[in-house]
Amino acid sequence: MTPFGERVRGLRKKRGLTLKQMAADLKVSAAYLSALEHGHRGKPSWWLVQRICDYFQIIWDEAEELANLAKVSHPRAVIDTAGLSPRATELANRLAGEIGTLDDAAIARLLAVLDGAAKPKT
Repeated sequence: MTPFGERVRGLRKKRGLTLKQMAADLKVSAAYLSALEHGHRGKPSWWLVQRICDYFQIIWDEAEELANLAKVSHPRAVIDTAGLSPRATELANRLAGEIGTLDDAAIARLLAVLDGAAKPKT
C-alpha cells in the first residue's frame, strides 16, 4: 500500500463509503480505485487528486498534504544516480536491496534523517 492509497482508504472508510460507491461517484472503475489504494498502480494524476479532494471536501493544508502523498506514492520508484557520487549510487542500491528487510521504526529513522538533511527550497 502506498501513502496516498492508505490515506484515501482511511478517508473512505471513515465516511462509511464502499469502494464501489466512491469509484462510481468519481467516475473511475472500482478496480482502478482498489489498485490505487493497494499500491498496484502508479501515482494518481493531478486531476484525480483534485477530484478526491473535492469529493471529501478537503481544502488547504490537508489538500496539499494529499497531493504531496500522491507525489511520493509510485510503488516502483526508480533512482537515477548518473552524475552523482559513488556513495550516492551505493546508497540507492543498498536501499533498493534492503528496503524489504526494514521495519517501520527503521524506516521512520531513515525518513527523519532525510527530512533533516534536505536542503531548503528557495
